[in-house]
Amino acid sequence: MIYKKVDMIKEEISSIGIGCWNFGGDWDSSEELNAIKIVHAAIDAGINLFDVAPVYGYGKAEKVLGKALKEGKRQKIIIASKCGLLWNERHETRNNLTRKSILNEIDNSLKRLNTDYIDIYQLHWPDSNTPIEETVSALEEIKKSGKIRYIGLSNFPKKDIEKFMILIEVNVIQALYNMLERNTNKYHNIPLNYETENEILPLAKKNGQAFLPYSPLFQGLLTGKFTKGKNFSEKDIRSENPKLAGDQFNTYYNGALALVEFANSIGRPLNEIAFNWLRQRDEVTSIIGGASNLAQLEGNIHSTTWDLTEDELDQLNGIIEPFKNM
Repeated sequence: MIYKKVDMIKEEISSIGIGCWNFGGDWDSSEELNAIKIVHAAIDAGINLFDVAPVYGYGKAEKVLGKALKEGKRQKIIIASKCGLLWNERHETRNNLTRKSILNEIDNSLKRLNTDYIDIYQLHWPDSNTPIEETVSALEEIKKSGKIRYIGLSNFPKKDIEKFMILIEVNVIQALYNMLERNTNKYHNIPLNYETENEILPLAKKNGQAFLPYSPLFQGLLTGKFTKGKNFSEKDIRSENPKLAGDQFNTYYNGALALVEFANSIGRPLNEIAFNWLRQRDEVTSIIGGASNLAQLEGNIHSTTWDLTEDELDQLNGIIEPFKNM
């Protein structure tokens, strides 16, 4: 495993992490025992970052990760969880970063994860109705209590990140980033008020913060396995992504086909190319990579055994240039 070190985090972090969204039952491939096997195999391979959130499976993903860590594996890993997205019985979500809500969420997450601390606690999405100062007061309180070690911001615009940094130490930034979504302005129809490559990467590099890109494989599109037909069921959360199941699909699908052709020309799997394109950027600390089975996990890990050459990177960047600001 390749590890990376940034100034704002004491530990070295594996360049490949595990995204736990699919552990919660929101994807077709979700299955608890399989998820636990993936966690154990990942730890054995040297992966130490596991990214989860309460809203993934509405509490289930955290519970599954907690079960997987019962066998003395907790001290070997860095858990990155989140707060700020609440849901009702109909699974309708709302943003809430009030002090009261955060103090309640942290205790619920700790219980589900079967641990007494979370390494990286991230605000999942901005909450325009709550003053930043109120949110910071809650983060300061739970950090002082030992319930969290580092603070992260996920999906926050640059100006808000800088406001937080005046009031509290921000160690981690998480944002959407992959070869076809570099400065994109939407995720699942949710507006993104930031440009990852143009704004967030330079900010993280300047301040020595860890940067965690999510959706590195564009929710499966960059595996090269999608077809023009139906790629998942209606119950799969990806069916709500218009870039994968709506009017925009053809544009991104054609981009993926061009990348498949490039992958075939250099004799490498597209999923490993997608990981290496990210990993070989200095600003990228750990890639939040999902895995639905052990074979996918092994592919993610295998990407660390080779590098794209400068010539290959030049060719690749030429192919994806049209998507730079899509």
